[in-house]
Amino acid sequence: MPDPTRPSATPAFLQHDRPPVPDIVVPRGIQPFHLQAQPVRGRLIRLGPLADALLTRHDNHPAVTRLAGQSLALAAGLAGALKFRGSFSVQAKGNGPVPMLLADCTEAGALRGYAKPAPEALAALLAEVPDPEAGALLGSGYLAFTCDQGLDMDRYQGIVAIAGSTLAEMTDHYFSTSEQLRTFVRLACDQTPAGWRASAFIMEKVAGEGGIDPALDAEAQEESWRTALALAGTLTEAEMLDDALSSPQLLHRLFHAEGLALDRPRSLSYGCRCSRARLAGVLQGFPEDDLDHMAEGGAITMTCEFCNLDFRFDRGEVRGAAGRA
Repeated sequence: MPDPTRPSATPAFLQHDRPPVPDIVVPRGIQPFHLQAQPVRGRLIRLGPLADALLTRHDNHPAVTRLAGQSLALAAGLAGALKFRGSFSVQAKGNGPVPMLLADCTEAGALRGYAKPAPEALAALLAEVPDPEAGALLGSGYLAFTCDQGLDMDRYQGIVAIAGSTLAEMTDHYFSTSEQLRTFVRLACDQTPAGWRASAFIMEKVAGEGGIDPALDAEAQEESWRTALALAGTLTEAEMLDDALSSPQLLHRLFHAEGLALDRPRSLSYGCRCSRARLAGVLQGFPEDDLDHMAEGGAITMTCEFCNLDFRFDRGEVRGAAGRA
């Protein structure tokens, strides 16, 4: 099969081949759960080898890679609540050493993302703080959570100022201020002997929904939530990143005495959706003069930010906006 990142005799708009990227599926990547008759539900996300496949596409400092891995696990966890075709994305823009962070996941579990550091600013920070957290890496800016419900539905986006030292704290801040939803979020990402691993634990307090014991008054429901928080607080990053410990086993450790019920798990997969045809369509939106400036040695090179692959187009095969008039 010809390499779709290179020019060929076939018109670019007809080239829909997937680039040579890892074909990885984690069958039980998202494990939803709830506590029977209690106002508690959540999801445990374990990316397994998918984390290594996604994160090693970019040669970033480990602190940046950890942040990217946490955002991927978070996006997967939030997308796990979707009940329609669409996607959920987490995006941060700031004035820090990592001015751009983006991760998104479809309802089918196709996951992608990247962190884009500013090399000089990152080097200056690392000279002072060898292992910086998300707050120091992102700086001041905003965090956006976007739910794309497809072409026939309006896109929903919530935006808050970056607040907190970790991405988990920033997410809790968003849900408490923008969604008035009580949550517990724990994120983990690190390099293990098996490669990079990433995980997320997201727990929510639900109010007035079916399945809650009618005998539980507001005070009893609050006590149930406090108990769940205390148990979830014992969760360690080592447990979250341990391949030998399955999600059902880990959840059983936490909530076996609280009426734990596991819901149907969902898969996660390598989800970069780039193609030569898609990027050719982007190029065709530029004026001819801009395309001429992009060309070097008679070719235009576009890089997919997600999978870090270069797509090369002969300048003569790309017709800009003016060229189609």
